[in-house]
Amino acid sequence: MYASSKSSFLNTHHLFLQFQPDPIHILAHAPHSKAPSIRCGLREIKKRIDTVKNTQKITEAMKLVAAAKVRRAQEAVINGRPFSETLAQVLYDINEQAQLEDVDVPLTNVRPVKKVALVVVSGDRGLCGGFNNGVFRKAETRIAELKNFGLECSLISVGKKGNLYFGRRDCEVLDRCIVGSGGFPNVKDAQVIADEVFSLFVSEEVDKVEILYTKFVSLIKSSPVIQTLLPISAKGDVCDANGICVDASEDEFFRLTTKEGKLTVERDRLGVSGTGLLPNMQFEQDPVQILDAMMPLYLNSQILKALQESLASELAARMNAMSNATENAIELKKELSNKYNRERQAKITNEILEIVAGAEAML
Repeated sequence: MYASSKSSFLNTHHLFLQFQPDPIHILAHAPHSKAPSIRCGLREIKKRIDTVKNTQKITEAMKLVAAAKVRRAQEAVINGRPFSETLAQVLYDINEQAQLEDVDVPLTNVRPVKKVALVVVSGDRGLCGGFNNGVFRKAETRIAELKNFGLECSLISVGKKGNLYFGRRDCEVLDRCIVGSGGFPNVKDAQVIADEVFSLFVSEEVDKVEILYTKFVSLIKSSPVIQTLLPISAKGDVCDANGICVDASEDEFFRLTTKEGKLTVERDRLGVSGTGLLPNMQFEQDPVQILDAMMPLYLNSQILKALQESLASELAARMNAMSNATENAIELKKELSNKYNRERQAKITNEILEIVAGAEAML
């Protein structure tokens, strides 16, 4: 009777293992199925659950930090856009008056393009999804386009990630690397870049200066754009390399709140409108003096806006990446907990069967 009970148990256990599906085989034939089940002991599963819990705490904390910073960065972007747009409109009106009086302004001189300086603005840190990769792909595509046109290119990298990326690849067009202060962009950071591109353009080392940055559209959307910095166009509009305006008339303004103890976002639409100068406005000073004072201010404002938009896009991308990582950690923890409970129940069932089999053998 003992042999019969033991044999029955072994056969049952053998059938249980025989009909267990192979998770790797199922995953290969079902690409949209869930991850394969985890096969390990109870102690290993318990350690993995603790590790996933710690990782979830870290990603959730990084999400909250990025959410707190992105709100400030968003306000800086939206509050700075009316100033840059109004300054561009004022510069356009003064530039028209200067053209009538035959005034020579170095930053508006358009000459045949032989060499282009490309300023690439990237992030200083990782863990932000595909933010930096999108900037690098856009930069490599633009460099290839300029080479196809038969033009030389001088690359100016801004940001630690960009410096490491182009430095590791021994990029032949890399001219110099600029590292910011590491915090929120300020006028000093923009002034460093402005001095570099100003000296390159005025000394005629380059004939055109472009800046590549990530335009902040909303909390979940941002796109790398290329804007021409120098020469300053006659219209003074903020356009990309294809002549498309990169300024948005409407932005998505989001407010961070909490709901049931979790971070939530409330979205509003914010319109940005600007008005030009009056047609009958007269200037007491000479247009040349006004242009000499406004040209550096305009250049600095455009570079500062690009740095602010890039930082806001980076923080939003990091917030979304950490949110996805937190959700994945919760899902993995749930899967591990179910696996742990199943393994524990199977172990208890086996022990009960052994006890019953031993009791039957004693009869």
